Amino acid sequence: MRPAFSVIFLTTLIGAGQGLFLVVFGVALYESVPRSLLLTTGVVTMLLLAAGLFASFFHLGHPERAWRAVTRWRTSWLSREVIALPLFGVAVLLWTVHGWWQGTPSPTLGWVAALLAMVLYVCTGMIYAAIKILREWSHPMTVFNFIIIGLASGAVLAAALAGFVAEELKGVFEKLALWLLGVALASRGYTMWRNASLPPWSTARAINVHHNRIRQIGQGAMGGSFNTREFFHGQPEERVKQVRWVALGAGFVAPLLLLAFESPALAFLIHYAGLVAERWYFFAEAKHPQNLYYQSVG
Repeated sequence: MRPAFSVIFLTTLIGAGQGLFLVVFGVALYESVPRSLLLTTGVVTMLLLAAGLFASFFHLGHPERAWRAVTRWRTSWLSREVIALPLFGVAVLLWTVHGWWQGTPSPTLGWVAALLAMVLYVCTGMIYAAIKILREWSHPMTVFNFIIIGLASGAVLAAALAGFVAEELKGVFEKLALWLLGVALASRGYTMWRNASLPPWSTARAINVHHNRIRQIGQGAMGGSFNTREFFHGQPEERVKQVRWVALGAGFVAPLLLLAFESPALAFLIHYAGLVAERWYFFAEAKHPQNLYYQSVG
């Protein structure tokens, strides 16, 4: 599939925002978290959501019609995501305002926001997992990866923020980030291996020509089309493999090492760059069956 950077930034930014809120709110249930970190978490979460939402508009042919997306909520996971995203943002806003006004955020509002964050993760993941024809996505690990990678990125960001406004909790968030990054690395590494091992849906024999050697020498079309633009990334296989290693190295391995040396701010910057590569690869590794005829030539 063709990776759209607007969607890449949408999913990585809001995923980090959800993870940041869930991690800090979860730690606050067991540890005494300073008001400064709680309020910073609320503000940064809303900024990430706003940035992701802004990026998503560059993917729309007619942004003025975006509101119509909510009308298909009964059958469309995209519509459900469009509903869950602003609801989560509003819940975080109320939680943050309550904390600023009353001195401590409301636990009830926090639980509501946490529930909506998880609903949003599921909706985002199911947009892709529900596409049965793409076997790389149509798997339970797709939703799990969206959740665990989002939580990991949120934990790394929480450790970085704690280094500025709550130094006493920096170690707590660093340890949590190490565990979540480790699980995310194992989970995403497994799905990369699984997807690379999947046999093709079909071969050139699908045209029902019985011959021992069949070689495709043309696309079946003289020019580009919607199919050739939207369902193929357009990059050589070697480039795709390079992005995969960048995603694993910068997205998971390097942040793990930097967190071990207590450098969470640098760890998050490198992690996010790797996360963008990981999300690009997520789209590129999904092989649409139509590309057997439209793109695989040689």
